Amino acid sequence: MGSLFVLVFGLFKFGKIGGMLLTMLIALAVYGSMFGWQYGAGFIALLMIHEMGHFLAARQRTLAVSLPTFIPFVGAWIELKDQPMDVETEAYVASAGPLFGTVAATFVYLWGREAGSGLLLAIAYAGFFLNFFNLIPLSPLDGGRMTAILSPRIWFIGVPVMLALMLYRPSPLLVVICVAAIPALRKAWHFDPSSEENRAYYSATMAMKTEYGAFYIGLAAYLAIMTEGTRALIGASGF
Repeated sequence: MGSLFVLVFGLFKFGKIGGMLLTMLIALAVYGSMFGWQYGAGFIALLMIHEMGHFLAARQRTLAVSLPTFIPFVGAWIELKDQPMDVETEAYVASAGPLFGTVAATFVYLWGREAGSGLLLAIAYAGFFLNFFNLIPLSPLDGGRMTAILSPRIWFIGVPVMLALMLYRPSPLLVVICVAAIPALRKAWHFDPSSEENRAYYSATMAMKTEYGAFYIGLAAYLAIMTEGTRALIGASGF
């Protein structure tokens, strides 16, 4: 027990990195005790890659951003200390997480297929599902921030999706996301595209909207296929 306290307080000496490592170790302890250490480590690694996508994109756009924080059964997130000045920047930062996470999950999937490893395929499935779930077009999920470049009113499409998920597989996390989405939905309801503030923030060329819209649809389609395909492979192989 004493060595645990030494480790915890030792991590704080590393400042912000120490705080990230501490939350990561807590998440690993929780996931590892329930699903096994190897699965827990793999899942956390995919979460880390997803969040570092956001982190690097934010830094590229010169936004002040925190390192990832991990909370078991909630996931991980970064905190933007500087808010995007326009909707394209918001979509850019939001898109980077699912992109990095999907690439990482694909590598794990190919590795699992090559090695015939049920563990790796299970980790890949978790990664595909995580990123697919995040593409629901409802703020504060990544999908909501990505589709805002088209119109905040698209967020209402995410409402029936979330309700269907809550009926299919009730979860406290879904309730938290729904509550967090209320301010965004109120904003979308009262959205006035002609106001000066909205014209300044949501101004984007048709080329930008087409590019992000095509990327969103393509990524969502790929993740849907890979999520279901990996699940079916695991079931058929008896892993």
